[in-house]
Amino acid sequence: MVRVILNGCGGRMGTVLTNLIGDMSDMKIVAGIDIVDVSRPYPTFASLEACTVDADVVVDFTSPKTLHGFLPIAVARKLGIVVATTGLTQVELDLLAQASTEIAIFRSGNMSLGINLVQQLLQSTTKVLGERYDIEIIEKHHNLKKDSPSGTALMLADSINSVRINKLRYVCGREGADTLRKPDELGIHSLRGGTIVGQHEVTFAGQDEIISIGHQAFSRQVFATGAIAAAAYIVRQKPGIYSMQDMIHESSAVTTLYTYPEEVLVSLEDLPRDMSVISHLYGVLAENDVFIDMISHTGATNGHLSVSFTINAKDQVKTEALLRELVATHDGVHLGIVDNITKLTVEGPGMEFQSGVAYRVFSCMAKAGIPILAVTTSESKISYISPTSDVDRAVAIIKKEFGI
Repeated sequence: MVRVILNGCGGRMGTVLTNLIGDMSDMKIVAGIDIVDVSRPYPTFASLEACTVDADVVVDFTSPKTLHGFLPIAVARKLGIVVATTGLTQVELDLLAQASTEIAIFRSGNMSLGINLVQQLLQSTTKVLGERYDIEIIEKHHNLKKDSPSGTALMLADSINSVRINKLRYVCGREGADTLRKPDELGIHSLRGGTIVGQHEVTFAGQDEIISIGHQAFSRQVFATGAIAAAAYIVRQKPGIYSMQDMIHESSAVTTLYTYPEEVLVSLEDLPRDMSVISHLYGVLAENDVFIDMISHTGATNGHLSVSFTINAKDQVKTEALLRELVATHDGVHLGIVDNITKLTVEGPGMEFQSGVAYRVFSCMAKAGIPILAVTTSESKISYISPTSDVDRAVAIIKKEFGI
């Protein structure tokens, strides 16, 4: 059970969070903080210092100035923090950085999962389009919003700049007779009116074409849902500052699981450390249309190499015949064949940003007593070989471990 102190419990977001968390079984608001006396189904206090209730995390939907008061108390009590307010100055950012050496802090300019996926789209688009397109951001919010530009607009702009070699400078609105757009500008424009919850559109304007990427929130519930996910995430983290991107990467470390049955593992031990021999080996297989996968080379101190790879079972007889001819021409080389095996591949876009994914895969296999005979990896993929008789158990364990 995650125990939450809700800072700003009397506000609009406080009301939404109170209702949503009230229906949850694994999270509970144990206390609320607000300068206004409000009726809530939990005890409320005028400040965190006055709060006498034990908790795990503070979720803050107030204003930047309140940070100065509750942050030292949170540090003293070792409470995690979810900072969901925008308009933070450099002074507040410095305070968070200092506090993050002792507690885990989650900060995002926007708590919507969708807007944070937009960040990734913007970075990918920027990498492809390069310097050839002018970039402008338009953000729209309700008429009660105090800060401008929005924290989300600045977050999106920062995402774009983070993947550019030549950084853009932010121009917030344009006015006057001499406002010709400069190549190094990224324009950010704000509109305030009515009850607009939040709308952001990023335009890449090029020669004879426009690319737009946008996001629109229709209710505050999307922000509350993100804040709830952030609270559950931050209580498991070590001291430091974390973002929505960190949380998304963790949840997307493994999103897909594939199995490839009828594989055969081929190994050649004590091959000469001579690349002409290795090249000849692969050339013979290629000439005979043998598709190989999961290639591994291991060097030895005795001047020899060990090579292994997988093939499809349909090529086993042909491959064995070809390799036995090769082995016969080199003394001391040993050929090994393991069949009745399956390749399992776990993949996820967040894997390259997360440490410990391989540990989780291999440790849960080890606990289940499932052998791993070969492994290959890339930034976003881990493939391994196990006996076919263990595959059903392995699949069930991986799905449970990563929630897929």
